Amino acid sequence: MSAKAVVILSGGMDSAVSAAIAKEEGYTLVAVHFNYGQRTQEKELEAFRAICDDLEARERYEIDLPFFSVIGASALTDESIEVPTGGLEEGVPVTYVPFRNGIFLSIATAIAEKEGAEAIFIGVVQEDSSGYPDCREFYIEAMERAVNLGTKDDTLIAIEAPLLHLKKSEIVETASRLGVKLEHTWSCYQNSQKACGLCDSCRLRLAGFEKAGIEDPIEYDSL
Repeated sequence: MSAKAVVILSGGMDSAVSAAIAKEEGYTLVAVHFNYGQRTQEKELEAFRAICDDLEARERYEIDLPFFSVIGASALTDESIEVPTGGLEEGVPVTYVPFRNGIFLSIATAIAEKEGAEAIFIGVVQEDSSGYPDCREFYIEAMERAVNLGTKDDTLIAIEAPLLHLKKSEIVETASRLGVKLEHTWSCYQNSQKACGLCDSCRLRLAGFEKAGIEDPIEYDSL
């Protein structure tokens, strides 16, 4: 019986490729998705389910985290804050959700301990990301130490971030190599029908496809 890996799957391209890498490495996938009041929550959930089907991930957790909307402080969870569409921002953008990845990893750790999983895969990207502090390598390393200090003595969980140092174009190329159905993924921060093509996430995705010389299979409003 193969080892288990908990894969955090947002429904986006990065997390889908990260999960596909876990499968390629021989892990049995335990897929976890979080509904946290984000603008495109229903679309992301639809994408999560499609990706799980594609990767044959039979063990699935769909977890609601409504407190993110109560906290707010992010354009993704607070409708009074506009999603920027004027180009990539310097520093930490208003789409950063406070400590989101830390909370996701904590819950994934609880699931991993319950399931007897050896690894957690998360699709964070450091070098070609939007400047989120919870996507940095030393943060992921620190979280790995913390989760192993806070679990049973016989629990040993590796936090794997296989895309950490890849460019978006390299992620697109990896998806192509692994046969990831990117038409089932969703990256847009604000639209759920056609992607806006203007938010940070859309811009990074489109630039990655362009540099890779591959056509993005999803539809965009602005193109």
